[in-house]
Amino acid sequence: MTEYELFAIELAREAARVSLPYFRGAYEQTDKGGAAGFDPVTQADREAEAAIRRLIAERYADHGVIGEEYGEDRPDADHVWILDPIDGTRAFIAGLPLWTNLIALRTEGRPTVGVIGQPCLDEVFLGGPSGARLLKGGQETPLAVRECAHLNQALIATTDPDLFTGAELGAWTQVRAAARLARLGCDAYAYAMVAAGRIDLVAESALKVWDWSALAPVIEAAGGHVSNWRGAKPDGSGQILAVGDPRLRDQALVAFRRAAL
Repeated sequence: MTEYELFAIELAREAARVSLPYFRGAYEQTDKGGAAGFDPVTQADREAEAAIRRLIAERYADHGVIGEEYGEDRPDADHVWILDPIDGTRAFIAGLPLWTNLIALRTEGRPTVGVIGQPCLDEVFLGGPSGARLLKGGQETPLAVRECAHLNQALIATTDPDLFTGAELGAWTQVRAAARLARLGCDAYAYAMVAAGRIDLVAESALKVWDWSALAPVIEAAGGHVSNWRGAKPDGSGQILAVGDPRLRDQALVAFRRAAL
């Protein structure tokens, strides 16, 4: 593994150490959504990100950081760590073990290392220059997407169709109608399952840079593809399409391009 891949794993272990003890326990919780709707943030979110930032500052003082809870610090640096300390906070507060710790390293403007950590299952999904692998129980298992040539054979996922608006919902409904099976409510863990060859396609919208940056290196190192809804690299639109088999991307984009921002 590369130096930065090893450090990303170290950060994931630290995030798990801080956040897991709060799961199904007592913690402070606030709503940062206001009039826009319920958007919870917990003590676990804040403390996990603070712990990760401390390690980065100690090891790589010249690196930048972008985090969901504490904003930007040197975002134009050559190396920028992008953090979502708990992706799936709604699952976390509901006691559902599908939340994750997301950590990415952006180098020269693109994510090059990504980690999806699931502390409840002791899982760390890593993607980077040395490939994609699952670290669990002291073992390392290579990750690889699976073949799925046709949408009518695909298992697809999104977190919540209610998050789609207008034409986006129409595009998702069209793709879901064509697919074999759809699963909901998995947040970033669904993307880990694309890399693991269990899910074939994930589509979402309104994602922030910390929501998707860690996912792309994991899926791409496992042989998959992550794009926006126009088929280009992810951008500020927040619309993300992740597939294991690139043949699915072309079929799904027939619908998603109509709602692309």
